[in-house]
Amino acid sequence: MKQRFTLNNRMSDIIDEDVIFLSTISRFGISFGFGNKKISEACDANGVDKNTFLAVVNFLAEIDDIEVIDIQSLSVETVIQYLTNGHNYFLSYKLPSIRQKLIQVIESNVLNRTYQQAFIHFFDDYVAEVRRHMDYEDSVVFPYVTRLLAGVKDNKYSITRFYEQHTEIDSKLKELKDILIKHYPSSNSDYLLSDVVLEILFCEKELAIHTRLEDYFFVPVVFRIEQAFPVNDN
Repeated sequence: MKQRFTLNNRMSDIIDEDVIFLSTISRFGISFGFGNKKISEACDANGVDKNTFLAVVNFLAEIDDIEVIDIQSLSVETVIQYLTNGHNYFLSYKLPSIRQKLIQVIESNVLNRTYQQAFIHFFDDYVAEVRRHMDYEDSVVFPYVTRLLAGVKDNKYSITRFYEQHTEIDSKLKELKDILIKHYPSSNSDYLLSDVVLEILFCEKELAIHTRLEDYFFVPVVFRIEQAFPVNDN
């Protein structure tokens, strides 16, 4: 059985549990080089709300669900910044990195260069879909929640509306991965192909985790904030 992380755990303990937490730590703005610092010490040193960090980590580790988390102890602003940093990570770094490696795989295979435009077009369409998805959250959802925190409720919008429209964004990435594995013959070494498939797999997992945090952590927290506002019958 997994053990719940506490503020007294070392920050490195989280990474030992699962390397996926490397990106979690980075998105909170916590710099590496924390040595043997405890979670509380590393968070304080980087100006990160430690209770929020700990709640997110235990949630992502599937140790705690939102029902047992003390919402009053959370910094919703910190959660928004974490999600915003995640969007920047995917759009500015991870997906461009996969695209570049995908091009390298195709160009290294003389027999299959005819696939290049089809693969790149498919991938670019997918990235455009992800960008629309994340831009909506950055421009509509997060500002809405920020106004809520300031005591302003927009009765024409709600977090439930966002949740009902929220879709998974990793399915096309899985489709691309399956095509590469099952149907893309290589003419020489598979090292490049294996590398890009592994990166797609990791990105697919990261996107699924990101979506899970939005749907089952962020949305319930915001919903409870909404419930604190008086009912407007107008």
